[in-house]
Amino acid sequence: MVEKEKKKVKKGKASAKNAEFAFYAPDAMEVCLAGEFNSWDTQSLPMKKDKSGVCKTKVKLHAGRYEYKLFVDNNWVEDLPGAELVSNPFGTQNFVIWIK
Repeated sequence: MVEKEKKKVKKGKASAKNAEFAFYAPDAMEVCLAGEFNSWDTQSLPMKKDKSGVCKTKVKLHAGRYEYKLFVDNNWVEDLPGAELVSNPFGTQNFVIWIK
């Protein structure tokens, strides 16, 4: 009976959703997204800048809580207005996104 319940949960698992990340950085040469969802790789998720200077990217994520940061011109961004923050083991803070 327990095995059947596990199979039922797997079949009913919600699909991943596109989560959009945006950051205003008109003077930046390179902006990348790093977080739990890409093993904190500072190069695998580059953000594309639009004409107004907003850098954007989308990541498919399942429902849950994820920590992330932005890596701009080889430096971590420490302030993102309006973002939920959580302390990390390095004495700085990560941003938090919730996917429903």
